[in-house]
Amino acid sequence: ASAVLIGSKQAGRDLGLKARGRVVAGAILASDPIIMLTAPGPSARKCLKTAGLSIKDIDLWEINEAFAAVALRYMRDLALDHAVTNVNGGAIALGHPLGATGAMLVSTMLDELERRDLYRGMLSLCVGGGMGISCIIERA
Repeated sequence: ASAVLIGSKQAGRDLGLKARGRVVAGAILASDPIIMLTAPGPSARKCLKTAGLSIKDIDLWEINEAFAAVALRYMRDLALDHAVTNVNGGAIALGHPLGATGAMLVSTMLDELERRDLYRGMLSLCVGGGMGISCIIERA
């Protein structure tokens, strides 16, 4: 089981909670459903554009991969360094809990940003049917 609590700053204050991070931008994109696994890279680029950021503005990258080829394609398409991508091994190492993957990615990214004293991360997933979804988060 997992949960991510999302709310306004005021709601957090009212509940006596301290935010660990914030969502900067998100993007969803569809690609060819036959090829299926290529949309995460373009969704990450769309997310960066929405946020007014560049690849260099992201400290850590996490791509939830159903297959190693997904992460390798994503890294090639965005020219990412292995040292800042899937630093905990990705879904192949961490698992892919159906219905909880997004929560796992957010919490793992925040943990790693805090541990390394970094600020901003990009999360991306490939979704069945040729979809890609990406989200930029920052430490609070």
